[in-house]
Amino acid sequence: MVIVLAGAAGAGKTTVGRALAAALGWRFVDADDYHSPADVAKMRAGIALTDADRAAWLATLHGVLATAIDRRESLVLACSALKQRYRDILRSNLRGVRFVYLKATESTLRARLASRAGHFFGPTLVASQLVTLEEPRDAQDAVTIDATWPPEQIIRAIRNEFGV
Repeated sequence: MVIVLAGAAGAGKTTVGRALAAALGWRFVDADDYHSPADVAKMRAGIALTDADRAAWLATLHGVLATAIDRRESLVLACSALKQRYRDILRSNLRGVRFVYLKATESTLRARLASRAGHFFGPTLVASQLVTLEEPRDAQDAVTIDATWPPEQIIRAIRNEFGV
């Protein structure tokens, strides 16, 4: 099984993802580690990525998921997956990919990003993420969880939902 933690920057995808992977004994992958140097430079400069910027990144991440599934390796991926189309690209023809949408308000996201040091994604880009965001249509697309819950509570909810 692959669990993809989706949501805007600052929702807690990496924090929850690392803790969930550790609790399950699964591998953790952070999609931020797969951005090209040019895309990281754009975001550092406060420039939002376009669909064209994200295309190769999403294809690479789909490959990471496909390889894990081919190897029967369970993993947790932290990835914004803001649009339905992005989630469709990630999931594509793969069985066993489940999405969890960590939902947070703009004020929560901005506050978290303002307190985060050393990351290329700053609070100035939150508005662009929320404009791009297409919340999941239903529970078939993704399980929605309140990102303001403590990580332990989010992890319990995910484990209960997916039986892991």
